[in-house]
Amino acid sequence: MDAAIKCSSTFLHRTNLNTLFSNHTFPKPRASNFNRRAAAQPLSLSAKDTTRISEPENVAVVEKPPLSTRFLVSDGLPSPFGATVRDNGVNFSVYSSNSVSATICLISLSDLRQNKVTEEIELDPSRNRTGHVWHVFLKGDFEDMLYGYRFDGKFSPEEGHYYDSSSILLDPYAKAIISRDEFGVLGDGDNCWPQMACMVPTLDEEFDWEGDMPLKLSQKDLVIYEMHVRGFTRHESSNIEFPGTYQGVAEKLDHLQELGINCIELMPCHEFNELEYYSYNPILGDHRVNFWGYSTIGFFSPMVRYSSASSRNFAGRAINEFKTLVKEAHKRGIEVIMDVVFNHTAEGNEKGPIFSFRGVDNSVYYMLAPKGEFYNYSGCGNTLNCNHPVVRQFIVDCLRYWVTEMHVDGFRFDLGSIMSRSSSLWDAANVYGADIEGDLLTTGTPVSCPPVLDMISNDPVLRGVKLIAEAWDAGGLYQVGMFPHWGIWSEWNGKFRDVVRNFIKGTDGFSGAFADCLCGSPNLYQGGRKPWNSINFVCAHDGFTLADLVTYNNKNNLANGEENNDGENHNCSWNCGEEGEFVSLSVKRLRKRQMRNFFVSLMVAQGVPMIYMGDEYGHTKGGNNNTYCHDNYEEEHDDYFRFCRFLIKFRDECESLGLDDFPTAKRLQWHGLVPETPDWSETSRFVAFSLVDSVKREIYVAFNPSHLAILVSLPNRPGYRWESFVDTSKPSPFDCITHDLPERETAVKQYRHFLDANMYPMLSYSSIILLLSPIDDS
Repeated sequence: MDAAIKCSSTFLHRTNLNTLFSNHTFPKPRASNFNRRAAAQPLSLSAKDTTRISEPENVAVVEKPPLSTRFLVSDGLPSPFGATVRDNGVNFSVYSSNSVSATICLISLSDLRQNKVTEEIELDPSRNRTGHVWHVFLKGDFEDMLYGYRFDGKFSPEEGHYYDSSSILLDPYAKAIISRDEFGVLGDGDNCWPQMACMVPTLDEEFDWEGDMPLKLSQKDLVIYEMHVRGFTRHESSNIEFPGTYQGVAEKLDHLQELGINCIELMPCHEFNELEYYSYNPILGDHRVNFWGYSTIGFFSPMVRYSSASSRNFAGRAINEFKTLVKEAHKRGIEVIMDVVFNHTAEGNEKGPIFSFRGVDNSVYYMLAPKGEFYNYSGCGNTLNCNHPVVRQFIVDCLRYWVTEMHVDGFRFDLGSIMSRSSSLWDAANVYGADIEGDLLTTGTPVSCPPVLDMISNDPVLRGVKLIAEAWDAGGLYQVGMFPHWGIWSEWNGKFRDVVRNFIKGTDGFSGAFADCLCGSPNLYQGGRKPWNSINFVCAHDGFTLADLVTYNNKNNLANGEENNDGENHNCSWNCGEEGEFVSLSVKRLRKRQMRNFFVSLMVAQGVPMIYMGDEYGHTKGGNNNTYCHDNYEEEHDDYFRFCRFLIKFRDECESLGLDDFPTAKRLQWHGLVPETPDWSETSRFVAFSLVDSVKREIYVAFNPSHLAILVSLPNRPGYRWESFVDTSKPSPFDCITHDLPERETAVKQYRHFLDANMYPMLSYSSIILLLSPIDDS
C-alpha cells in the first residue's frame, strides 16, 4: 500500500511517526481506531484473568509430566518446525527462546466449540527441549484433532515478554487454523475472537496434482490481474455454485483466460480474522469487516473461510481447495502470485490480542524499542522483526512451503521496504554470528544488503519464482527504483501510476516522464535490472477503480464511517467536467474515452502491466477509494471488456511490446505533430512513437491528452500505408478495428483519405494505434 493510502488521516493525527512507537491499536492502517464489539483478547480456555502483573523469572516446571491417556508420548525432534507426520505419529516442534515451560494442548473440533481442552501434555525440558526449541512426538488417534500451546515465563512488557500460561497459542508454523465456520459470522456469544486452534496433519490429506508443474512464464510476457478471492465472485452476477471461495475463483478462470490474463495476484489469502474490528456502520446500516485481509494470523495457513465448506468437513479442506485453484489456473496457462504481509501481524501493539507470536516469543518476532515499545513502521501497531535470524528463517520456510506444497508461482510483498530495515538488537554477532567492532545500527535503519532479502534472493527454491516488492512502508521509507534486488526483484511502480494519471488527464509538464514510463522506466531500472522489473499499474485495490478515476475529483468515503477522513487525498483523478455518476451524455462519452486511453498506456508500455479486478468491466465503488471494510462488490457490465480483450491480445502478438531490455533508437523513434520531431517542452501534451516489430512490421502509437483536436503527420513508409487499429475517440466497437468486426470495410474507408495522405486526425483526449499495411495498387 502507499503509505499515504495505508494510513487514515485519523491514524496520522494520532501516531507520532518520528518515534514510530505505536500508541494505539490499528487493525489496518486504512482505518482509524474503531470501537470493537468484542474484547481484543482471544478467549482463554482458562478462567485466569489475562491482565497480569510482572511475575518472577523462574517459574516452577513439573519435573515429571503426567502420562497421556490418549497418546503415546516420546521425546520428538527439534526439526522441522510445526506439526509433521512421521513414523505413524506426529512430531511437534516450536521455537520459544524465553519461555521456561511449555504444554501442548490437544483439542477435538467438538471441544473447541465448547471452549474445552481435550488433553494437555506438559513438556519435560530435559527431554522435550533442545536449545530454544520445544518438541514432542505423539502417537494416537488424531481424527478431528486440533492443537495449540501454552507457554510460561516472564510477563514483563517493558522487557519485551508477554508470557501467560492461561492462553492457548497458535503454532507460527500451523498449516491450517480453525475458529469460526462462516465468513463474517460472529462466534458464540457474539465473540469476534473465539478460541483458535491448529490443524493436526494426517496422511489422509493427499492431493492429486495430476502432474501439475510450474509454468515458469517469462516475466516480460505477463499480464497480471490483481484480485480478491471473495470479492471476485461474491456478486450474484457471477452465477456460480460457490461464490466468494477458492472454488468460485476456479469456476471463473475461463473469464480471465478469455480476457488474456496469464497471471493472477491474489490479495491476502493467509488466515486472518475478518471480524478484527467488527463494528456497526450507521452510514450503510451494516457492519465493518476486515475485507481486504492485510492482517495475518497464520502465514502458513490458507484463509479457511474462503473454502466452500470451511472447517465443517475437515481442517484440510481449505488447503485442498487452494491447491485446486492453483492447479486449474495452471491448466489454463495462468500463474498464481500471492500477496504476502511479512511486515506485521494481527496482534497489533501492546493493547492488541495475544494469540501466537507475542505469546510464543514476543522479543524475537517483533521489532522492539529498549523499553519494550513496538516499532510501528507498518502503521498497524507492530513491525515484524524480519532480519532477526529466527524470523528470517521463518519467512523463507513459509515462502518455500507455498511454492513446494501449494505450487504458487511467486509473491508480492506488502510494504516490502520493511524487510530492508535492521532488526531489534542488531549487531554482527546477532546477525552473522561474529562481532565486528563498531558494527552497530539503530533498530529499523535501512541496510544495503538485508539478510532476509539475501536469503530469499539466493534460496535455491525461491530464486526461480516471481518476487515483487511494494517498495515503501508507513515509516516514510520509499525505495521505488532502489529496492535491494539481486537482479531478480520487481517493484510495484508507483511512479508509473502517478505519471500516467497526470499525463492522460492533460496536466502540463509530464510528456517526458510519460515517455520514460513507456520505455519501462529506465530512469529507475537501467543498470542492473530490466523493463520487466517494473510492474506498471494505473489502479490497484488501494485507491479509485478505473471508472471512478474518471468520475470523481474527490474521494467519497463516507460509507466507511470515518467522516471521509480515511483514504488517499492525492488521487491525480479527473471527473471529466462533472462530479459523480449522474452527468451529461458528453461527459459519459469522454469518461469512456479516458478509460480506453489509460488501458492503451498500460498495454503499449514496456514492463509488466497489472490490471485491477473488475476494471475490465468498468466497475465502480461509488467514489470510495478505501474499501478495506466493505464486503460487497459493485459491477457495471460494459462494452469496455471487448476493448481490453483485444488490446491484451494485440500486446501478446507484438514482439516489440514486452521487450527483454530497454528499447534503443534502432527500434524506437519519437515523433511530434510531424515525424521525428518530438516536443518535450513543459506545455507539450502530445507524445507519439513508432516501434519496429518483427511480427507487425511497425506500429505507430500517439496520445493527445489535450482539450484540442489535432492533425498528425505520419512517418512515410514507401510501399506501405498506415491502417487504423485503435482510436479511443470512436464509440465501441469501432474503437478497435478487428478483422471480424461487422462493417469493418466501411469503418476503414472513413479514414482512408487521411491515411493515403499520410495524416491522421486525432480528437481531444484520445490515443491511436496504427499498423503498417502493404499498398495494393489494384
